[in-house]
Amino acid sequence: MNKLLMALTVGVFALGSIAASADDKTPAAPVDQAKLKADRDAAKAAAAKMTPEEKAAAKKAKRAARQKEETQIEKTGNIPSGPQKAEAIKQSTDATKNDPKALPTKADKQKALKEQEKKSSGQ
Repeated sequence: MNKLLMALTVGVFALGSIAASADDKTPAAPVDQAKLKADRDAAKAAAAKMTPEEKAAAKKAKRAARQKEETQIEKTGNIPSGPQKAEAIKQSTDATKNDPKALPTKADKQKALKEQEKKSSGQ
């Protein structure tokens, strides 16, 4: 009983230390913070120097880019995963099951065409 309790305690401490090291949320390096702040300040200064027409044009361009992204998302839709993906694959397979197979050579294509003409003419 004591051995089991001791093994369980050791296991808990081992898993706890692994979880603590995995949750390492160190802040970004100060150099990165300073560079980001400088970029942000430069962007603010540039925006302050813009004329009202330039601001309107920038707003319009940003709105158009966002609309383009939204349109692309609407076209592709949500990408299925898990059971939804399996169902989508099954539906796709079922839909294409009865599609005619591609014929590899010209002779096979001609033969299939002649057979189709015979069937359509009633012979």
